[in-house]
Amino acid sequence: MAASYKFEIYKDKSGEFRFRFRAPNGEKMFASEGYSNKASAKSTIKSIVKHVAKAEIDDVSKVKAAPKAKPAKKKKKSKKK
Repeated sequence: MAASYKFEIYKDKSGEFRFRFRAPNGEKMFASEGYSNKASAKSTIKSIVKHVAKAEIDDVSKVKAAPKAKPAKKKKKSKKK
């Protein structure tokens, strides 16, 4: 049987429930925040599965243009004595 995508629910070191989404090759694709109870984690997974096909991609990673270089200051000639 071929591996498939899956959600894994686990309990972290602080006792909160979290989930992660794994690709068929075992790579972790994303992970959740912590939930105080398992039912909340499961509810969030169900919501993701229900709504993901309609989700839009909103790229908010605004790339800032590099600042313009300031012209070099002219060196003042030192007076030789």
